Amino acid sequence: MDGRGKVSCLGPAGSYSHLAAQTLCPHSEPLLLRSFPAVFRALVSGEAEDAVIPIENSIQGGVLENLDLLSAEDVFAIEQIMLRIDHRLATRPGVAYQNICRVYSHEQAIGQCSAFLQRYLPQAECIFTDSTAKSLELVDDESAGIVGSHADAAGLELSKENIANEKNNFTQFFRLRRREEGLPAHSRTVFFCAVCEHRPGSLLELLQAFSQRNINLTRIESRPIRGVLGEYRFYVEIEGDLADEAIVLALRATRAHCRQFRLLGAYD
Repeated sequence: MDGRGKVSCLGPAGSYSHLAAQTLCPHSEPLLLRSFPAVFRALVSGEAEDAVIPIENSIQGGVLENLDLLSAEDVFAIEQIMLRIDHRLATRPGVAYQNICRVYSHEQAIGQCSAFLQRYLPQAECIFTDSTAKSLELVDDESAGIVGSHADAAGLELSKENIANEKNNFTQFFRLRRREEGLPAHSRTVFFCAVCEHRPGSLLELLQAFSQRNINLTRIESRPIRGVLGEYRFYVEIEGDLADEAIVLALRATRAHCRQFRLLGAYD
């Protein structure tokens, strides 16, 4: 399947993923899909040349579904971007807050606007949608949506202010390519996941491979391994050039200390 010139991302049009895809792949045709597994499948199958996914939010942490997919699929992250998240309440013109019974949006957006919802819409049921942009289709005289300030909300009113709990809110997005195409020759950041031996000191050994070489860790996050109680997969981001000898040696040492190791990306 020829996916040249296409980038898969979570739709519909106007989602933050769509905005990130337009920013990272400005000359590609967006392939707007309904779920993150579908976004990955389109890339792996060749239906798309690139894929763009959110991977971490500055408030709520890692996008867990995408961390799991990234470690399971034959893809690499080769570029990243940080987008400011600016949430607005979308309503029909003239609808009063006290008459709103339902608020639709993506789970993360609803969580990021919890203080506003509790203060102004305590009576409203919060209902999760596949994306923020999807909520625009569901707004009526008794329903509101939470969308990005960039969304095309024709016929609706957007709140004048950002309704998020934290105004300084960013989400990191990755541009992905198939693993067979390889990684960039150079990078400023390397991302990998590892499963340590289930014994005392194994995580310390992993971390020492970098501290002994004065390599800075910019992120570490753990995820339970499905079906294996008490064991975890660690996602680690480090500063450095993939071509640098110290980075190569540190990654080699980490691979030797771990039961499982997988390079997930290298990017600026």
